[in-house]
Amino acid sequence: MAEKTPEPTAFKAEIRRLLDILIHSLYSDREIFLRELISNASDALNRLRFEMLTNRAVLDPDAELEIRITADKESRTLTISDTGVGMTAEELAANLGTIAQSGAREFIEAAEAGTENLADMIGQFGVGFYSSFMVAEQVRVTSRSYRPDAEAAAWVSGGGDTFTVEPADRETRGTTIEIRLKEDAADFADEWRLNQIVRRHSNFVAFPIYVGEGEEPANQRTALWRQSPRELDEEKYHEFYKQMTLETDAPLAQTHIVTDAPVQLYALLYVPPGAERGMFSLRKEDGLTLYARKILIREYTKDLLPEYFRFIQGVVDSEDIPLNVSREMVQATPMMQKLKKVLTGRAVGMLSDLAKEAEAYEKFWERFGNFVKEGIATDMAEREALYPLLRFTTTKSDGSPRSLNDYVAGMKPDQRKIYYILGDDPRSLTRSPHLDYFRGHGYEVILLGDLIDSFMVMGIPKYEGFDLVNVAAADLDLPGEEEVEETAEDAAPDEAVGGLIERIKEVLGDRVGDVRTTKRLSGSIARLVDPEGALGQEMQRVYKMMERDFEAPKKVLEINPKHPTVASLAEKDAGDPLTPILIEQIYENALLIEGLHPDPAGMIPRIEELMRAALN
Repeated sequence: MAEKTPEPTAFKAEIRRLLDILIHSLYSDREIFLRELISNASDALNRLRFEMLTNRAVLDPDAELEIRITADKESRTLTISDTGVGMTAEELAANLGTIAQSGAREFIEAAEAGTENLADMIGQFGVGFYSSFMVAEQVRVTSRSYRPDAEAAAWVSGGGDTFTVEPADRETRGTTIEIRLKEDAADFADEWRLNQIVRRHSNFVAFPIYVGEGEEPANQRTALWRQSPRELDEEKYHEFYKQMTLETDAPLAQTHIVTDAPVQLYALLYVPPGAERGMFSLRKEDGLTLYARKILIREYTKDLLPEYFRFIQGVVDSEDIPLNVSREMVQATPMMQKLKKVLTGRAVGMLSDLAKEAEAYEKFWERFGNFVKEGIATDMAEREALYPLLRFTTTKSDGSPRSLNDYVAGMKPDQRKIYYILGDDPRSLTRSPHLDYFRGHGYEVILLGDLIDSFMVMGIPKYEGFDLVNVAAADLDLPGEEEVEETAEDAAPDEAVGGLIERIKEVLGDRVGDVRTTKRLSGSIARLVDPEGALGQEMQRVYKMMERDFEAPKKVLEINPKHPTVASLAEKDAGDPLTPILIEQIYENALLIEGLHPDPAGMIPRIEELMRAALN
């Protein structure tokens, strides 16, 4: 009697749509299909190993747990075999014909939305097997279950609307996937290419992966991050970093994480030697490499650390991450949030340890300090943990950056506030007239000259109970100022100075909100301050950087009545032609030092005129 031909079975609707998307879409990284098939084989081997812990009555109990990949260029075939749990005919039909209904639907919706690279999503929705149809004209899956009395069966499909399941001959336990490659995918029958793909995507799979007739596994298998930190030294950590990145310099710091609570986690985090990636670096984007049970899930995972720690490189591996985790789940699940919290805390700890080595931390701060400032500006939940990592140039730092702890330790006995000043760069800040009083009275001032500082300082309202205040604030209360005001030397300005103020108002007109004298200047001629009730300097600078619709308030010009230049100018004849020129220069000097001058080069003709007058 003739053998009955197996009847084709129609795919479920979701699977047909899924195959249509895969078969008719081309992607530059189609190689991920092999990663998915190896991942499935590794799962099958893991399941068998678990089964054999309690049951030795399995088919071929002494067979090596392995994965083999062979290829034939002439026939354009690729074969992936494992010695795992295998499947029966019923399991083949269920697993490969109706698998992952919800996963398939989610994948289809994401693919049709077009918001993500399809190749990045395959396998993360439980549809990894079907990625083989990106390269296959036909797929034949021959399998035999580990159960001794089970018979072998084969599942066959050309990627159309149907598949067949038929009896097959197979003596050994496990599964073999035979792929007849499309013409434009013939390079996947090249052993060199297959070795490269294995090393890139499946290098740390726990089971040996043999390619071709080779007797040595193509994969490394030993995942450094899964070893005990006690077994490793700095040299091994640095060697792994250089292999991972192809950087020539050692990292500035690293931390090795092995923990079971609140989430099971293995990780290696590194601070790179510089903010810029080297020309030949393997790491082309920010983000950590994410594994689930040593299977690569995503090359660049940006959701595991806050944005401001994007410079940190490394690998993360967890038994708790399901292999079919979706991109949306990576961002949203409570488990992934726990992972992020643990990793963020350990990253802060790594930097705190580095900060104990002053010279090494100074290098870190020079290269990555603005990332820490960004964290304080943007992360309300973690900002206080970042405060001790800050370093500043101050009026007393002598070239070495100082921490907030250093500042507080050096405060004067009567000091109740932490003082800072904002500007465009630290060099111009050191010449600011706002520092006159503080230098004269021995108070340290933090110099904030980076663009991010205006955002950052708003995230530090207090430190160790002390308010942070801007020395440029016109209404700032200063310790000891009351005593200074009582001295006869600081009496109200005389009529000559009063007359000069009126002349300044006439010359400058509505460019200033007011002109007045101040007792807070000693070595400087004048300064510009905001009028009372104006928006703080921090917010003004933020609005300016964000190009928000904001009109800065007209500044108040404060002059120092005891400065020789002001005294001489006050005594000049009201009709002296040099008086308005000098007034303009004093005003524009003040604009320049505040970083507010719209056209510094425009001062040159006036300066030249003053030079001629001085020479004459």
